Amino acid sequence: MNDFIDNLPLFFQSIWETIYIVVISLVASGVLGLALGVGLTVTRPGHLVARRAVHVSLNVIVNIVRPVPFIIFAAAIGPLTMLAVHTTIGNTAVIFALSLAATFAVARIVEQNLLTVDPGVIEAARAMGASPWNIILRVLIPEGLGPLVLGYTFLFVGIVDMSAQAALIGGGGLGTFAIVYGYQRFNWPVVYFSVAAIIVIVQAGQFFGNWLARRALRR
Repeated sequence: MNDFIDNLPLFFQSIWETIYIVVISLVASGVLGLALGVGLTVTRPGHLVARRAVHVSLNVIVNIVRPVPFIIFAAAIGPLTMLAVHTTIGNTAVIFALSLAATFAVARIVEQNLLTVDPGVIEAARAMGASPWNIILRVLIPEGLGPLVLGYTFLFVGIVDMSAQAALIGGGGLGTFAIVYGYQRFNWPVVYFSVAAIIVIVQAGQFFGNWLARRALRR
């Protein structure tokens, strides 16, 4: 226990690093994944801008990347990470790899939720002369907002989970703290407090996401 108290400043720094990595990755993957998910949805046969070749191509890319474990994905895109952020280790490299990996998960979440939007609402907007772009921004996304928020909340938990593997590519955060200062030194209080901190972060994110989803669904 005394060893944990000695490492208390590092513990709080690790909490901050985890929050920083997760929030930046969630925002980046949220934006990119939303665009990709909308593309997957509206290019489906019979949808707003049906383009079979585009839809099949996007679908294949998502299906190839999404099942790859994060740590293997991060290693595989090493040259791309180096090109983009000029390093393959550290928090910046972790954020880049996490954002890219999560983008494909977001895309599938977005597609699945947007497909639940009532086609009659879309057809009504079409009949009123709305352009596909206006329908996407003013009908499709707003109508699917509640389920989308819940989907992003689920993704938040997944990104927290993936961020714990940051130690394997030189990143920081609670995962690194638990492994380096806890597990590798048989300092179990460090491990347990790290787990507790991750649980608190996840619960706070889940609570906030559920609150946002309820507000969106009451619109």
